[in-house]
Amino acid sequence: MEKLLIIKAKGGLGNRILSAVSGLAFADLTGRTPVIDWRDGSYAPLGENAYPILFDTPITLPCDIRDDAPGSLTPTIWKAQLGLTPQAMIEAHFPDSHASPTVYRKLCVDLNRLDASEDTAVFWCYLPKFGRLSRHLRGHPAFAGRSLNEIVRGYLDSHFTPNANVRSRVDMMLAEIPRPIIGVHIRYTDRKIPLHKIRQALRRRLEHDPGASIFLATDNAEVQAAIVAEFDNVHYTSKYLDAEGHRLHWPTSQVDKVREAENALLDMWLLARCDHLIHSRHSTFSETSALLGGLDGARREDVDRLNLPVVAKRLIQNYI
Repeated sequence: MEKLLIIKAKGGLGNRILSAVSGLAFADLTGRTPVIDWRDGSYAPLGENAYPILFDTPITLPCDIRDDAPGSLTPTIWKAQLGLTPQAMIEAHFPDSHASPTVYRKLCVDLNRLDASEDTAVFWCYLPKFGRLSRHLRGHPAFAGRSLNEIVRGYLDSHFTPNANVRSRVDMMLAEIPRPIIGVHIRYTDRKIPLHKIRQALRRRLEHDPGASIFLATDNAEVQAAIVAEFDNVHYTSKYLDAEGHRLHWPTSQVDKVREAENALLDMWLLARCDHLIHSRHSTFSETSALLGGLDGARREDVDRLNLPVVAKRLIQNYI
């Protein structure tokens, strides 16, 4: 039986993309064939795999290929439950641990080992775990001598090409926005990044590039209206924004999940194609955009780069 790595997901688009990249790297480290399983109901109807709907992918195996198949499995907690989502597994087995940063270890193959013998391994983590994989990556000939950013961008290019509809919309919008373009990402629903720092950074950037276009990606209607009222030449995508400021991409949300997932991808890839990016590292959505676009050095401003609690939290989460 071919050895597979089933890569599951929970959380937002940036989290699940970068976590899946961690899984793809682990699959290559262990010689397993990866299968990405996004049936959790956040970006497609519950039970449908959003990943091949949203992306042109080289993965051809269906995500349910081992749901009822015989063979050995790790972690064994998934036995006879491979069709479930991490959310459902946590609710069933660890209901008080939804916010635990280490609960993923009970549902994920042991990342310290590369020699698991089981036919099927399940990979899941809420945030990417490149810190835990760093020792393996350094010692593997396929990754030696490559920076982490180069490794991540390679997987983003090979496994996360948006579908044709999203690519077409990205090109159409870029053709209508004069350059230079300052990309601004503001997450302001379940997690709020420092809005005053974003505004200050945007004003400073406009002093350097007066007359530049602004592309705004936000999940909050009030924030969008405020930025449009304060600054000139602001562009944004047409998408659903909850009037109550609730998180949009969630299994229980009542929206056209695929359409709004494509709108989110549109925002992410447009941010990646901007000339400059203003964002917070507190959001993996904009971190993913920066990686996609190679936006580093002088081309990006992370308003939380000196926020020690945020920096420490991200660093710790990378290794635990």
